[in-house]
This record gives sequence, structure tokens and C-alpha cells, in this order.
Amino acid sequence: MRFTSLVIELIRARPRLIVWIAVLLQAAMWLFVALVFYRSPPGTLATLLAFGREYQVGTDLGPPLPVWLADIAYRAAGGHMFGVYVLAELCEIATFITLYYLSRAVVGSQQAVLAVLLTMTVLAFSSSALDFGPLVLARPLWALLLLHSWQIIGQRRGNAWFAWSIEAGLLLLTTPAAIFLLLLLVVFAVSTAGGRRPLRALDPLFALIVVAVLALPYAVWLMRAETLVMPALPQVAELKARALQAAWLLGGLVLGAAAIPALTFLNTGLFAGKGEEPPIIYRPPVESLARNFVYFFALAPALGAVLISGLLGLDSVVGGAGVVLVMSGLAVVVAAGDLIAMRRARMLRMVWAAAVVAPAVGVVLAVLLLPWTGTGEIATSMPARAISDFFDESFARRTNHRLRAVAGETSLASLITLHSGRPHLFIDADPARTPWINQAKFSETGGVVVWRASDTAGTPPPDILKRFPGLVPEVPRAFEWLVTGRQQLLRVGWAIVRPKGT
Repeated sequence: MRFTSLVIELIRARPRLIVWIAVLLQAAMWLFVALVFYRSPPGTLATLLAFGREYQVGTDLGPPLPVWLADIAYRAAGGHMFGVYVLAELCEIATFITLYYLSRAVVGSQQAVLAVLLTMTVLAFSSSALDFGPLVLARPLWALLLLHSWQIIGQRRGNAWFAWSIEAGLLLLTTPAAIFLLLLLVVFAVSTAGGRRPLRALDPLFALIVVAVLALPYAVWLMRAETLVMPALPQVAELKARALQAAWLLGGLVLGAAAIPALTFLNTGLFAGKGEEPPIIYRPPVESLARNFVYFFALAPALGAVLISGLLGLDSVVGGAGVVLVMSGLAVVVAAGDLIAMRRARMLRMVWAAAVVAPAVGVVLAVLLLPWTGTGEIATSMPARAISDFFDESFARRTNHRLRAVAGETSLASLITLHSGRPHLFIDADPARTPWINQAKFSETGGVVVWRASDTAGTPPPDILKRFPGLVPEVPRAFEWLVTGRQQLLRVGWAIVRPKGT
């Protein structure tokens, strides 16, 4: 009897089940890594939460929606980072499930599974899974926009305009790259006959009104903050350096998607066994409009983002790699043809699993092994809870007041603001970034100033002494890393600014 693997049969019979299993397993993997190996938030997540505590309409971190949602998730979890990690994984799940429904509308349910599985390998390497922020929240919103844009353009579903308008407004409240992404949708709609047809109705006008209402508060803040400044174009002498920067960014995107050509090459006839009859994944023919839609949004966001980032001299791709590469898997599936033969299915499963699991394994190995090399610190190994508890309790014992503000080194101060009391973050080096508190208010309410101690006396850095004259340092406090290894203990210098009247 001819044997076909269970996974192939499930792709044919229960494609949606396969997608849910793969996506949920990946989310569970990253949550396990975070709960076991993260003692402090990754990246700038602690600073994001410190800003979210203030519920400002706008900050220098960008539009307010990711900041607000992060704080809501943190509070809902009882002041535990688990809530924010779950929120990040919910965004990941929503991205892949939305991509599945979009792919199913284009290539059918069976090949839609392949599109999602390929995209999972791309996002695993090219974007963070737990560092919630604008780049993470923009992924599901962009995927939803693409889904409803195809329903409007390709399926003539006018009832999708309302959802489209809500998603467009929320994307504008999520990332500054939203204008670039929405402009791409307009370009495709105007340049194709199928895209121009829905624009002749009144629905687009109502959608624009909804988008304007959602984005109006942030737009008003931008105008009042005088941040709507056109970036300066590079000089002729800078063009070579900017071109090299764009080439590096493009190379980073290609490297992030390297698992797709690897899997495609392994599925060629070169690796087929003699006399093997590989199972076939079938799809109905793809119409030309759908093919153009997929290719355009697989290439235009990536190339456009690289070009813009290169011209502006940015260190990362505008919008994030997870956004601009979200259609890459579907584009490969569309180009593969109506019949996709799954040769050496077991080997393909192993390579795909390795590509998805490798980033998490890399994080775990870095946490466990790098401290023994003494080459650098692992930011997620800082004992955030112990640090925040110590300084909150020390301030309360010394002053008989609740800790209300923290200043000094931003990364350390942000960890202390995660305490249940949620003190304010004061970026004394750049007070304009934290308009909810200033030097005079900080001196009135009192607070803690922290920095990395470079000696046993805990001498403050000169710039901190200049901003806080008369600061009396305390004995530095040493904290253990998750894995200490050969590196020194984390020594934090600190001083108390007593509230006025005490």
C-alpha cells in the first residue's frame, strides 16, 4: 500500500487544524522561554511600560496604542510581565491566522497551510517574538488590512470597508510607518482596474472619515508638539554611505528569509528518492489580479522600506521586518504552481522545525553560556523584581514616603518603575521626553537616582552630579544575574533625593 505521512493527510483534510497547532506550539515555546529564562523584560519593553503608565496621547516612542496596550496587559496580569508576553504572542497568533485566511482566499486551504508555515520561518528569524511594541502590534493590523483589502478588491465585498477603516486607523495609532503602508494600498488600488472599481462607490469616503476620527487626537498632538518635520535628504557626499546602509538592510531581510529558499531547494527533484511518488498539495488556478496582489505586497513593502531607511540613514527597516516580509511565504507558494509535490516530507519537517525553534534555542544558550565567557551582559538576566523591591523598600524606610519617581540611567530606572507602586520615570538627561515630571517636581516629591557603579564607593557619574548637585551616594547594591558565570555582579549605585518637608 502507498504510504503518506499523517501531516500531509492532515494538511489535505484538516488544514486549519494544522495551522492552529503550529501557531499555538510556537507561542507556547516562546512563553516557556520567557517565564523560565527572562528575569527582566527584553529590549526597551521596561521603558515602554514606564511611558504607558502615564497614558499620554503621544511620546517620542511614537503613536500611543502599543504603549497603552502594554500597560493594560501588565496591569491585567497583576503587575507581571507575563501579561505583556501573552499580548505579544496573541499578536503573533493573530498575524498567522489572518494570513491563513488571506492565503486561503488566494490559493485554497491546502496551500494556505504551506504559506503560513513558510512565513513562520521568516518571522522567527527576522523579528522579535516577545519584545512587544509598535513593530509587534503592527504585524496583525497589517495582515488584517491586506485581508480586507483583498476582500474589497478581489472579492467585491463592500461590507469589508468598515473593518478596513478601523484597522487603518489603529495602524496609524501604532507605527509611523502606517502612512507608507497605506500609501502602498492606494498605489495598488489606483494602478489596477480591479482596484479602481471599488473606489467609485461612497464606501471609501465613509472609511476615510472613520480613519480621520481615530487618528485625529494623535495628529493634533503631533501638530502641537511640532514634530511634523520633513527629514533632511542626504548630501551627495553621503549617498555612498546611505547606499551601503540600504544594501546591508536588504541583506538582513534576505538573511531573515533564508529558510524559504533552503526549504524550496530541499523540495526539488535532486533530493527525491528513486521511484518515489511524492504526495501533491493541490490548489485551484490563481487569477491574475490575485497573483499581482500577492507579488506587489511581497516586494513593494520590503524594497520601499529599505529605500526609505537607506535615504534617512536608519539602522533598521521602516515598519519592521516582520511587517514587510509577512507576504513572502504566500508569494513563494503562488509562484510554485497549482501542484506542489512534497518530496522527502520527513526531512522538510525537520528543517522547518529547526528553523522555527532555532531562535528560541539561541536565546536559551545565550542566557546559559555567554556569562561563562565574560564577553558581555545579557539584559534579560537582570533581576528586575529584586532591583525594584530593594529601591522601593529602601526609599520607604528612609523617608516614610512611597517612592514616586526614579531618575538616573534610563534602563535601570525603567526596571524600578515596574514595581507594584509604579513610580514615575524621569529621564533627567532629556526631561522633554518625560513631560509628566520635571526637575522641580522631582525635587519636591523626592525619588531615587540610580546608575551603574564603577567603584566600591558608588561615585555618581559626572553628568548625574551636574544635574543633581549635592547628591550623597549610598553604598552600592550588588545583585546576582540569572547565571553569574565569570562576569561580575551587577552593582548599582544609588542616592535618595528626599521629599521636601521631610
